[in-house]
Amino acid sequence: MKIALCDDCREDALRLKTYLVGQDIRIYCDTRQLWTDVNEQDMRFDLYLLDIYMEDSIGGIELAGKIRAHDSDAVICFISSSDAFYREAYDLYAVQYLLKPVEEQDMARLLERVSHRVNREKEQRLGYKWRGQTGFIPYGKILFIDSREHTLFIHCEDGTVQECKGKLDDLEIQVCGQVFSRCHQSFIVNMYHVDRLEGNELLLRGHNIPISRRYFAGVKNRYREIVFEEVD
Repeated sequence: MKIALCDDCREDALRLKTYLVGQDIRIYCDTRQLWTDVNEQDMRFDLYLLDIYMEDSIGGIELAGKIRAHDSDAVICFISSSDAFYREAYDLYAVQYLLKPVEEQDMARLLERVSHRVNREKEQRLGYKWRGQTGFIPYGKILFIDSREHTLFIHCEDGTVQECKGKLDDLEIQVCGQVFSRCHQSFIVNMYHVDRLEGNELLLRGHNIPISRRYFAGVKNRYREIVFEEVD
């Protein structure tokens, strides 16, 4: 996991680092620098370990609020010598609140919990790269993906279209199964967004997606399976 550890007490930070063997750790002694990396350099971390009390810097609570506004899915854990900020931590959806001195077993439990969450989310998100930008789109927000001239176009339920370099054949191997189905040489569809199957087309959110003969039987079977899931 990629972890940001922010604590202005270097001794405490290095002690915590010994509990994080095998992880990709970046230590910050200044919350402003961490915020700059997140906000301006577009860095993302799987876990933010934030000390609440920071001398000569904005506090961990304020920083967490900025990170949460910037990335609603950020996984934040507060570390403090006091339990006075439980309420604030709860309001910011902190995954954990650890009191100093943090014990190794406490950190191990946190890592296990976050690791399961990260792995689960990664399995349900589609990563993309486009013109130096990288990101992830949850499967549930994707309507369909089409391909033209080695460029993938990811059509989302909010009407946006994210372009991405790649081949549909490679993407089919990566994502098709329970959620997505290949229905055409140029299309992969999120079957849970399909409104109905009509002739040789899938209708979803105003889009008519063609089904080629090669894929028709598989798409029809998967569509019926989902219909019965909804009925049950």
